[in-house]
Amino acid sequence: MPKRFDATVQAYRALETLHGEGRVRAIGVSNFMPDHLESLLEQTSVVPAVNQVEVHPYFSQPEVRAANDAHGIVTQAWSPIGGITFYRGGGAGTLADPTIGAIAEAHGKTPAQVMLRWHLQEGRSAIPKSVREERIAENFDVFDFELAPAELDAIDALDTGVRGGPDPAVITTETFALTIPEA
Repeated sequence: MPKRFDATVQAYRALETLHGEGRVRAIGVSNFMPDHLESLLEQTSVVPAVNQVEVHPYFSQPEVRAANDAHGIVTQAWSPIGGITFYRGGGAGTLADPTIGAIAEAHGKTPAQVMLRWHLQEGRSAIPKSVREERIAENFDVFDFELAPAELDAIDALDTGVRGGPDPAVITTETFALTIPEA
């Protein structure tokens, strides 16, 4: 929450305590842009293991990935197959993209598998969402092929620079409130 970054730092320091006590093995952040990350690193002592951000072929966030890489932080993609592009845009989004479709056809794979392989080959962690058993199995079936450099470049070239999800700079407790019941 950039508008309440003091609260974000306090929450992160609580995670650092858990980490220091050995109660968790790693801690991370979500939706941290490079300036947020630098500010956090200046005020805390444990470098996040992961920064989970929106990354898919239409919005690849190279600046965020570079900042993560510079600090040894794993970039983890949420909406890795661009699900946010078809929910927000009302169309099929990345799953119907002709470039991705052609690459998928050439490998005998689905567009979703091609996008997951793209993430893996470029060094990202990707967490696809599905509740359907066949799609979950399909998402794991990405280790028996490799994308050629030209195919990776073609997917990279699809970046529109347009965010599908909310802009982290405007997230507030009012717009994204979540009540967590005490256990």
